[in-house]
Amino acid sequence: MQRREFITLLGCAALASPLAARAQQPAIPVVGFLHGGSPGPFAYHATAFRKGLGETGYVEGQNVAIEYRWAEQHYDRLPALVADLIQRGVAVIAAGGSSQTATAAKAATNTIPIVFTTGGDPVQLGLVKSLNRPEGNVTGTTFFGSGAVGQKQIELLHTVLPNVTTMAVLVRTANPNAQVYLKDLHAAATGLGVELNVLNVPDKGGMQPVFDSLSQQRVGALIVGGDPILIGNREQIVLMAAHYAIPAIYLQREYVDAGGLMSYGTSQRDAYRMMGVYAGRILKGAKTTDLPVLRPTKFEFVINLKTAKALGIQIPMSLQVAADEVIE
Repeated sequence: MQRREFITLLGCAALASPLAARAQQPAIPVVGFLHGGSPGPFAYHATAFRKGLGETGYVEGQNVAIEYRWAEQHYDRLPALVADLIQRGVAVIAAGGSSQTATAAKAATNTIPIVFTTGGDPVQLGLVKSLNRPEGNVTGTTFFGSGAVGQKQIELLHTVLPNVTTMAVLVRTANPNAQVYLKDLHAAATGLGVELNVLNVPDKGGMQPVFDSLSQQRVGALIVGGDPILIGNREQIVLMAAHYAIPAIYLQREYVDAGGLMSYGTSQRDAYRMMGVYAGRILKGAKTTDLPVLRPTKFEFVINLKTAKALGIQIPMSLQVAADEVIE
């Protein structure tokens, strides 16, 4: 063999060696993050999910890839979005943002593991057979039955505004969890001698017509329920409550971060973090049947004193001491 031919062979071998090594490296797993809302208002859900993945050792871009699919409140798009994730070959689907998201994922596959977060009853929705012993390929977290949150909200408002006798509650009655929530609210309102007016939020049309109706009613306070449409419009809701000078309490702290008066409820961030933990455990080999459906145990009470001052409201020191966070 001539010297030139030998050098050429060495060069080819050197080039081929790294390529062969890279070809032998296993591909990193892919997780599908499916959400019924929009990436802007619900970015904190994705952030909390990634935090949970990180707690199990998975970091996006290093040893796991995440494919994001957002329905942007167009729930009719969910089947196509799920099909796209399945075609992508995801190892697990994280379904959040609405009960419809988890339902669409389950309808599309009975083999790919699904981890959901929902405010509805997972058993009644047909997602699992039992909370403690889920069957099939589905498990997750639920806010359903996590305590009489509505009762606590009214009690907190009544403590701040003891002379208010009429309150309004903003809900989307089509939400599967709305009737249970309203039942708790009505029971608490009756016990405190407070009249409760229910305002339904339509799927389309925005918040302006709802607040126009609210302004015509003589209500002294507002309770805002939980729904993806509501939380997705939280900045508009907070601005309108301020415009009409209506003290309001919310289920999620994100409203208070946006300038709302008070919030009391389970932590959505914690629920999505746990969804990420479950997804990571599944990637490590855990089976959905061995992961019971979780109920968030972290409740948050947050007060915005700047908003209270703007409304001319004095927050009792006892509530300030009891709050998890006070924004000044």
